[in-house]
Amino acid sequence: MELFRNLRIRVGRSMLSGKISKMTRKPQYISYCNIKRIGVVWDASRPEEFAALSKFRQKMSEQNIDVQILGYYPGKKLPDQYTAKQFLNCLKRDEIDFFYRPLAPLTNDFLRTRFDVLIDINFRKQFPLVYISTLSAASLKVGLADSKPESSPFEMMISLKNPVKIEQYLEHVLFYLEMINSESAKQAV
Repeated sequence: MELFRNLRIRVGRSMLSGKISKMTRKPQYISYCNIKRIGVVWDASRPEEFAALSKFRQKMSEQNIDVQILGYYPGKKLPDQYTAKQFLNCLKRDEIDFFYRPLAPLTNDFLRTRFDVLIDINFRKQFPLVYISTLSAASLKVGLADSKPESSPFEMMISLKNPVKIEQYLEHVLFYLEMINSESAKQAV
């Protein structure tokens, strides 16, 4: 069964490659003080991480930064703590197609939204989230560094030792985003 799953994901990756070749996106480095919207792509399969994510969202809200989170939960029914949150949308297993591509209309809305920063919290590389992060129209994409940086959709990659803790990762992301000032942002473009 695992072989069949891997084959389906490989076909999904091939379809994603076709979409990437048609994309025109120019990254923009934005000064931290100018960030107004952050999109977060999150592997929601570990509900114990939700508290840290909520705390991050609250911290950003206090700085007048809007945070929208799109998660992927591989089950059929969402945990209660994920429901009735205005800042969180979660895809479930029945909202992805045969090739593990997201089907829900909320995904298309998220992809079209021009976030100032997209933060990828997909440490296990769930393909539906890889798909979303890759096709996002965000100005700057941040993610965990991996063994193939040349094929990464991220402009900023954070390198941390395993096991990666979400709190530590978000601290590093904010630290490096704060290092981008308006002068260096102008020069990078």
